[in-house]
Amino acid sequence: MASYVEIGRNLIPLSLTSLCACPCRPSSRKTLIFNQKRFRRFNLGIVFDGSKSVLRVHRTGISINRRLIAAVARAEPDSINEDSAKEEVDNGQKLLESEDSVSESQLKASQLQKRIVFGLGIGISVGGVVLTGGWVFTVALAAAVFIGSREYFELVRSRGITAGMTPPPRYVSRVCSVICAIMPILTLYFGQIDVSVTSAAFIVAMALLLQRGNPRFAQLSSTMFGLFYCGYLPCFWVKLRCAMAAPALNTRVGSAWPILLGGQAHWTVGLVATLISISGIIAADTFAFIGGKAFGRTQLTSISPKKTWEGTVVGLGGCIATTVVLSKIFRWPTSLLSAIAFGFLNFFGSIFGDLTESMIKRDAGVKDSGSLIPGHGGILDRVDSYIFTGALAYSFVKTFLPLYGV
Repeated sequence: MASYVEIGRNLIPLSLTSLCACPCRPSSRKTLIFNQKRFRRFNLGIVFDGSKSVLRVHRTGISINRRLIAAVARAEPDSINEDSAKEEVDNGQKLLESEDSVSESQLKASQLQKRIVFGLGIGISVGGVVLTGGWVFTVALAAAVFIGSREYFELVRSRGITAGMTPPPRYVSRVCSVICAIMPILTLYFGQIDVSVTSAAFIVAMALLLQRGNPRFAQLSSTMFGLFYCGYLPCFWVKLRCAMAAPALNTRVGSAWPILLGGQAHWTVGLVATLISISGIIAADTFAFIGGKAFGRTQLTSISPKKTWEGTVVGLGGCIATTVVLSKIFRWPTSLLSAIAFGFLNFFGSIFGDLTESMIKRDAGVKDSGSLIPGHGGILDRVDSYIFTGALAYSFVKTFLPLYGV
């Protein structure tokens, strides 16, 4: 028996039952939905007569007939085809997931490789600069301070922080970055930085208060903290490395140091204290990372979700152990209690410096302070653990050791 369906301008969903007239195949119900916009000017007719299926499209008197026997047969999948299609989809999803996992692991391996290579390069370069000391150390520190201060003021101007405060003008940020870079040089030249910092803070405050528009306290506070955080605190590393020129006479390394490179007199208390402090910070970060990966369960703080109490304890132990071992090698400090106390100070300065920068980045809504160092981020991402530690180490060597004599 012939069946005929005519579709005009107003197209609606069409249900076709028993599209195939073959008695060997079970009937199924299919719905064909035609787009009204696409067939707006067409009159579409589908005729099923026995084994013949003809598509008739009428437009301005023109008739086009096409046979759709194979198309109609393919439009009616049986249960076996549906199961095989489902299996193919599942297999495709599994293949995509496996490819994504492989690509993700390769990306992590590449990032780790970059991190190790550039980390070793930075470590060797910093070691050479610290050993050289003097103007080389100071100028290198000033360059790092300048870049770090630029990153800090860019974080202050980021969308996450500016949503709740008014950032300082861009020209003030640039002037502050230059002032922060000059501070270590003034520290080396004059031996102290108090007057310079006070003068710089006064000049910057006057520039903010006399600017056009409506000065805001948030501008003043963020700028003053930038001078303190990026300029004043790093100057203590210059005081520790260059100002403490008393020779460390008991160190074994100094006795074997070449005369052309300064001989025994080159190994001062400041050099030994700087090397121990930097090594303790590196050990704290490394052991905390390893301990967190292996035993980390309890979150340390919401500021940095990846830090755990277990990793912190392991980092503290690694920092103290490294400080004690190096104190035995350099024969400074001579007391075991002093070495342990120095390790405590290095660790706490490191962890709180790291958390401070993490808080700034969290409010700014960024992962890294910059992209200068591949695999490491910006300068602040690498030196955040050293910012507070220099002041603590200098205070320990300058005040604590002479006061208690341990």
